[in-house]
Amino acid sequence: MSYNPLILFSYAAIAGLWVGSQVIDIPYVMHLMLLVTSILYAACHWSLTLREEQALARGESPPKEGKDDDTDNTEGDDDDEEEEEERPQYETLTSKDAMQFPLLGSASLFGLYCAFKFFDKETVNLIISVYFCLVGVAALTATLGPTLESVGPKFLSNEIKLKHFLPESIGGKSPWIFNVSEVFGLMGGIAFNVAYFQSKHWTMNNVLGICFCLQGIERFSLGTYKIGAILLVGLFFYDIFWVFGTDVMVTVAKSLDGPIKILFPRSLVPHATTGKLEMSLLGLGDIVIPGFFLALLLRFDAHNAKVDYFPTNVHVSFPKPYFHSALVGYVLGLATTLYVMIVFEAAQPALLYLVPACLGSSLLCAAVRGEMKALFDYSEEEEEEKEEESKDEADKKND
Repeated sequence: MSYNPLILFSYAAIAGLWVGSQVIDIPYVMHLMLLVTSILYAACHWSLTLREEQALARGESPPKEGKDDDTDNTEGDDDDEEEEEERPQYETLTSKDAMQFPLLGSASLFGLYCAFKFFDKETVNLIISVYFCLVGVAALTATLGPTLESVGPKFLSNEIKLKHFLPESIGGKSPWIFNVSEVFGLMGGIAFNVAYFQSKHWTMNNVLGICFCLQGIERFSLGTYKIGAILLVGLFFYDIFWVFGTDVMVTVAKSLDGPIKILFPRSLVPHATTGKLEMSLLGLGDIVIPGFFLALLLRFDAHNAKVDYFPTNVHVSFPKPYFHSALVGYVLGLATTLYVMIVFEAAQPALLYLVPACLGSSLLCAAVRGEMKALFDYSEEEEEEKEEESKDEADKKND
């Protein structure tokens, strides 16, 4: 099996920057640009595994090896029935969800602002820290488990079955099935989050932030380009309003002591007055939200290149014009954000620059290639798309 060297380089860069930033002064602009680009490249490529899940949800099945052509028809029918019962449910964001997202985000943001303003700051941070540590255990387990399985001894891939007596709506089907590597990942995740809860060290904050970004981008689908555009445009205005129009965003970002941001030390020498390191930060939303969009474009590239759904190979080589153009757009948008922030010495809403960069680069690529219709027609949830189209047609007839 051949590997994509850029994926390997991305993971090496993430690990190298995390270790290196603790012992040497890395210019924070270079640190930020390289780390974020590496996270996006690796996570977007692992999101290709969603194509297999989407195919299974549509009722497609992987080719079966070692099965004779003369297999009894009754057995084949039984297999079809079992596959129908076990068909995974796959959900994507809807247009309605995308439109509501900025409103829900605004309510959550303002709620946190009020909490910090009217309640004890330490108590609020304690409650939020407990929540993020629980979520962090899940994110670290999901990240460490596959990593241990791929680089560790073979016994880590052995399955463990554990029966449970919880209702299926709560605990899922019995027995629970997981690998030995996931057990070690869970143990490591619990130990790490206990240590983070006690120390709140910036390097541990970054580990959790990076895992949240990787897992979020890998596992979430926007569904269609149109839905992605609606989400980005809505958050474009959301970011501008809460950063330029009020002090809410900046206040919450500075007050909330949790892994909702990645921290970049400006110097390893503590400030003479405060005794603390001076930090720059980038919110996870400025990585994850555009990351959803870039991952969708990469899967659109895979669709155009007719890359096989089964088996999923994230290292497979194929043309990636939309992904590469949007990634370059993102990097230029992020560089513009940092430039304006440094020149004007004021916090900037990153999505003000990232949204036009991502949308503009992808639309320009589609226009140059003459694939504008194909881009807007691409959907990762066909049934949902048909339902929406039928509703639109019904509404037009009623009008």
